[in-house]
Amino acid sequence: MKEMCQVAVEEARRLGAEFADVRVLMTEREELIVRNDRVATVERGEDKGIGIRVLCDGAWGYCASRDLTEEGATTVAKAAVEIARASAQMKPGPVRLAPEPAHQAFYQTPIAKDPFAVPLEDKVALLLHCTEIILKTPSVALAYGWMSFQRKTQWFANSEGSLIEQILIRSGAGIQAQATDGSDLQVRSYPQSHGGQFMGKGYELVEELDLPGHSSLIAEEARALLSAPLCPEGEMDLVLDGSQLALQIHESVGHALELDRVLGMEANYAGTSFATLEKKGSFRYGSPLVHIVADATSPGGLATFGYDDEGVEAQSWHLIKEGILVDYLTSRETAGATGERRSHGCLRADGWQNLPIIRMVNISLLPGQGEPDDLINDVRHGVLMAVNRSWSIDNRRVQFQFGCEVGWEIKDGKKVRMVKNPCYSGITWEFWGSCQGIAGPHHWILWGVPNCGKGEPPQRAEMSHGAAPALFRKVKVFPAR
Repeated sequence: MKEMCQVAVEEARRLGAEFADVRVLMTEREELIVRNDRVATVERGEDKGIGIRVLCDGAWGYCASRDLTEEGATTVAKAAVEIARASAQMKPGPVRLAPEPAHQAFYQTPIAKDPFAVPLEDKVALLLHCTEIILKTPSVALAYGWMSFQRKTQWFANSEGSLIEQILIRSGAGIQAQATDGSDLQVRSYPQSHGGQFMGKGYELVEELDLPGHSSLIAEEARALLSAPLCPEGEMDLVLDGSQLALQIHESVGHALELDRVLGMEANYAGTSFATLEKKGSFRYGSPLVHIVADATSPGGLATFGYDDEGVEAQSWHLIKEGILVDYLTSRETAGATGERRSHGCLRADGWQNLPIIRMVNISLLPGQGEPDDLINDVRHGVLMAVNRSWSIDNRRVQFQFGCEVGWEIKDGKKVRMVKNPCYSGITWEFWGSCQGIAGPHHWILWGVPNCGKGEPPQRAEMSHGAAPALFRKVKVFPAR
């Protein structure tokens, strides 16, 4: 495959391209879903192809194919050059790439147990055991279990001399209970919603999660929510668990700081960003407790890799430091707009068939000190919310609204009762500015997001967000009805 990459690069250069990079990608996937006492889905598949990106006359051209032969490689190179020349007639200005050293390297996700080597019947049996436990609880009508595994093997080469092979593996699993009394439906998921927890790990992740050990608890909580009172309404303190805070980071920080959105280059799928370039270094994004770091080297992250899809080495850097916006997510093409000489390595594609675009790497809120109970003890009246149920944010990442699966009302430093349908809303910088406490490192977890959508045509990407429970003051809280 390395030779095929080099054939494509050499052909593009022969045809007049000033720059070329090529990716050959093979992806293996396995998806399992169990519903009640039945297997609902078993999917196994493999996908492979080649994509080449070229700069010609100062403009990009891209072409991709499933034909993994030398003839196929030369064909896509020729087409990419032709597309670039056509695009050059409409370009606003020539593309300029930040420098990056040539890399000859190999990277592989470290795992303890290959998920594809674990027998399918063992995986199904584990999920069926979980749903059996869940369904023993009265009022629980539906029980779900999920597992998902993926291995990507990619070869990359460019006309500057890079030649990189990477094997990226991720696993995911989760369970869910749905309870109903005929007029209401309540849902509890573990360890988080939307398919469960995903990490750059092997099958050991499934074993670490102990899904059977949490099956009774989520079933009982789903049942209890049916008779729980609605979440109180008003401006009050809010404690968020780490999994909900991870989605808050994703929507109100990660997407807002993708530089293509900031520059208006990406607006079709989900808009642009309020965090424009003049704010760098001075804009107060959050309270002084808020340190948010982008890190493509985080162990276990879904966006942990050796090199991005244009061959830039993985890095770690601050996006927000002591509450101040200090940097963005960049590519080789956009890095110069922020005054940086090097890309931060944020260009990735969904598969071989798509042109790479700026995507989040792992973005995390650094932990503080103490225990979650310390946060609760500091609340006179408020709500603790856990596990996302719904989300909405405007196309500039300013106004948002989130709903959670479960809440607990807090009075005078104690959780006094479970409440249902809890929601909160706010303005991005006001919300992060109200952060007054973050639990310590022992409670910090890297939560996976396997299905982030962006681009036109749409692409899906994966990343993780580390967070510990945190306290926010005077947040608008209300129940979904």
